Amino acid sequence: MPTAAEVFLAERGIPYRRFVHQRPPENLEQAAAERGQRLDQVVRTLLFRTAEGEFVMALIPGGFHVHWPALRQYLRQRRLTLASDEEVVRVTGYVPGSVSPFGLPTPLRILVDPSVFAFEEISLGSGQPGVAIILRREDLINALERFELVNLKGEKQTQEGD
Repeated sequence: MPTAAEVFLAERGIPYRRFVHQRPPENLEQAAAERGQRLDQVVRTLLFRTAEGEFVMALIPGGFHVHWPALRQYLRQRRLTLASDEEVVRVTGYVPGSVSPFGLPTPLRILVDPSVFAFEEISLGSGQPGVAIILRREDLINALERFELVNLKGEKQTQEGD
């Protein structure tokens, strides 16, 4: 059964490949290895709550943290937090770990770190745990339609960090 993200891509004629893991990966390193990709080809889709109680989505390459000061400065927000698991489900319709920027119930402001586009092929959440969407850089750009390029990438994560 296709996810809302897959329906979104199919309706727009955007090519993608569905990758199904044997079981949901325990971490991004495992996901990348099983997909035959580098860690930074696996795009993390994160949801943040702003001080006004609104939400913004950020896409960054796997293996990196968001640089909070840069994000706060760009959004002109002093207070900013990661959305709770419940908020992620309510706002995106997807469970944490499977969030996709496609097929959202309501449009969100989407920020993308430029390094997400460093590779010809990337993968990201499909909306279903253990299933990824793999697509080309140009197809990601076309599928996102509107997004803001923002330097968000902070330090590399450690294995224990996530």
